[in-house]
This record gives sequence, structure tokens and C-alpha cells, in this order.
Amino acid sequence: MKSFRILLKNELKLNIRDMNMVIFAIIMPLVVLVILGFLNGEKPAADGAAYTFMEQSFGALCCISICAGGLMGLPLVVSDYRERKILKRLQVTPVSPVKLLAVEFTVYVIYCVISMLTLFPAAMLFWNIRLHGSILLFLGSWLLTMISTLSIGLLVGGIAKNTKSASIIGCIMYFPMLIFSGATIPFEVLPAVMQRVIGFFPLTQGMQLMKAAFLGLPIDNALLPLTVLSAVTVICFGLSVKCFQWE
Repeated sequence: MKSFRILLKNELKLNIRDMNMVIFAIIMPLVVLVILGFLNGEKPAADGAAYTFMEQSFGALCCISICAGGLMGLPLVVSDYRERKILKRLQVTPVSPVKLLAVEFTVYVIYCVISMLTLFPAAMLFWNIRLHGSILLFLGSWLLTMISTLSIGLLVGGIAKNTKSASIIGCIMYFPMLIFSGATIPFEVLPAVMQRVIGFFPLTQGMQLMKAAFLGLPIDNALLPLTVLSAVTVICFGLSVKCFQWE
């Protein structure tokens, strides 16, 4: 446990010093919040809607930091250590793949939590956003979405030979999920055929759960998103440890 704390402390220092995730996982969601706030203010999401556009979009704002950390930040860090032979040096220490991946996973969980803790108070203070549904259901759906997305990043980081390959794989997943899952373009405005295709993206499923929980909307089939997110988490965590490459 002591080695885990030391490694986590060092990784946090290095990560913050790099500033990439501070910008993309914490500052960027706040900037998007401010832009959306000035454009839409407290306008209702639709005629007669009981919730505002900002409340409808809050889950998407939370997913920006999740997507940045899980699909870009985490894979690049682990693959960079492999490329620079840092993992080869760690191999001769008591640090196991499980412990190393757990440390990197925890670093990006911290980023996501900080992002949530800054977004919600800012949204409440300046645009009167309020939670219409259950706080427990919202936090549960946010937690499951975050864990499943970060587990994908662990898998990519565990097997990518270098930062170039990790970056290519990350971009292939990052941009489609960020654009089409509902984090940027509302899922409801997409063509029906596209909705069926991207409906199986884990981030899409997480977004639908978070939106329904935040707005207090009924969930027609909660079993599908729960199954998809849980399956992605278990499979990716298992493969990231089993297929982990030191060099």
C-alpha cells in the first residue's frame, strides 16, 4: 500500500506538471460550460420542457473530461513509459502490472472527480442548474460511465507499443465517441440509422443513463446500458492486465 501511495503521488506530480490533462479534463469542460451558458442561459430545452438546455447538457459536459482522460490521456501515458523504457525498469521492482495500471487509473479518476466538483457548483451558481432526478442514480451512472471509459484507456495503454500507435487508436475512438455519443451533438437530432449504430458505444449508453437520471426522465430499458457498460469494464480490465506488455 505504501508503494502505491508513493507511485500515485509521483504520477500526480508528473501529470500536473505536464498540464495536458489539467487543460483538457478540467479547464476545457469549464470553457464549454461558459460558452453554452452565454449562448443559451436559462432557456428551456424545448417548448414546454420542465428543464433548461443547460440542464439537458450537463451530463455531456461531465463526459468531456471522462473522454479526454480515458481515451487520450491514460493510453498515451502508459505507452510513453513503454517507449521510453521506463516500464522495463519498473519490471525489476515489486511494482506489478495491476498496481501500475491501478495507479494510472486512479490519477484519471481524480481528474474526473475534480471536473465534476468544479462544473456543478459553477453551473448552479451562474445558470441555476438543478438536479431534477435522483442524485444517487446520476452519480451511479456517472461512475459506471467513467470506469468503463477509463478501462478502455487501460487496455489501449497496456498493449500499444508506442505513443504513436496509442495516439492513433485513441483518436479513432475519441473523436467518434466525443462527437456522436451526445457529448457534443445531441443524440436525438442524429438520423435513426446512425442512432442504432452508435447506440452501442459505451459512452452513448452512459450519456443516456446520466441524462435520464439528472432530468428525472424514465429509462425505457436500463438493462441494455448497464449490460454494455459492465461488460466493457470487465473485459477491458481483464485484457489490460492479461495482455500488458512491459516493453
